[in-house]
Amino acid sequence: MEEVTVKETDTDGPHQHSHLTHGQVGHGRALRLDKKPILVFWETTKACPLACSHCRAQAISHSMPGELDSDASRRLIEQVASFGTPPPILVLTGGDIMMRPDKFELIKYASDLGIRVAISPAVSEHLSDKSLDEMYRLGVRSASISLDGIDKTHDLVRGIDGHYSHTLEAISRLLAHGFSVQVNSTVMRTTYRDLPAVAEKLLDLGVKIWEVFFLIQVGRGTALLELAPDENEDVARFLYDVSSYGLLVRTVEAPFFRRVAANLKEPNFAGPQILPPGDLYRQLSNDLISRLGKSPGPAKVPSVATRDGKGIIFVAHNGDVYPSGFLPVSLGNIKSAELTDIYRNHPLLHSIREAKFSGRCGVCGYRDLCGGSRSRAFAAFGDPLAEDPACGYLISDLDLAENIMGAS
Repeated sequence: MEEVTVKETDTDGPHQHSHLTHGQVGHGRALRLDKKPILVFWETTKACPLACSHCRAQAISHSMPGELDSDASRRLIEQVASFGTPPPILVLTGGDIMMRPDKFELIKYASDLGIRVAISPAVSEHLSDKSLDEMYRLGVRSASISLDGIDKTHDLVRGIDGHYSHTLEAISRLLAHGFSVQVNSTVMRTTYRDLPAVAEKLLDLGVKIWEVFFLIQVGRGTALLELAPDENEDVARFLYDVSSYGLLVRTVEAPFFRRVAANLKEPNFAGPQILPPGDLYRQLSNDLISRLGKSPGPAKVPSVATRDGKGIIFVAHNGDVYPSGFLPVSLGNIKSAELTDIYRNHPLLHSIREAKFSGRCGVCGYRDLCGGSRSRAFAAFGDPLAEDPACGYLISDLDLAENIMGAS
């Protein structure tokens, strides 16, 4: 799964743009995201020692033919640098980056070009103290580790007995080595009940950033069940509450979280633009309060309106470029086209960044702040510009009026 620690630099919260359409981001930031992404995710290899039940990459135990060799990898790194100063953050994911034999040389090459490098390794014997020391020496400061539940819940997702305890130990070692650690968790039918306990565990460990992936049925995830839209709304409301306990909470493939957070922080002048709390929210909230007590402070959620292809780009193990790792629509290959040209000029990415969507997303007043999951739209309808079926927001008369006026 591709996530990484990113320092939140955007101070323009959605409530500061009430004159724009429901939290529409400022024009300057939109232009910057047109020119270069914040994050370039690179699937350095398909090789991975795990067999996670929801794996996007459908990783295997060995590298695949066509994987970018060292020379092609250096050319990719040069293309990342060519976006300009400062270049995007390069996130080394997989598979498992630790199984790439030339990982240290490639990290050094990127660092020498002024690129910040982050890692998203699997928890295995390859994540040794020696390797962590070397990566830190080469300039890596951020790492993300997956924790999908407590004890057996996590082990079942990862496919290895005892992996939960190994994961807690890996998080502690990364923190001890000086890395900023982000923990990634997946929301699905087999894990959502553990969310309050996971939040408690992260705070106990000293983790500051929690990134929550709302399952899309791709890769091995096709055999699992996503939550219903009203349940997603309840989980988003719960995550907003969690952020008031000192965890920076972000979501993956759930941009509707920004709509929920914006309305909980400052309700829309036309009335709440979120569903009322349901039974799932009450269960999760009561569990959280029983563990952590009443909320001690204000919520802490980011406001940068990124989505697949907008601020984010993904390069596969063979050089193919996609809007994200969960959206299997190829935009080209870095062996025959420049990554900068693909990101700045591909027609699909223009449509995504300009929020030219169909269905509910196309007439929603939050189509810029949120915009729906393009990956889930494609998985459900075969169209990356379709509506996001996981969103529970019912389009209001205000949204429809704004859309009509904007088109006239």
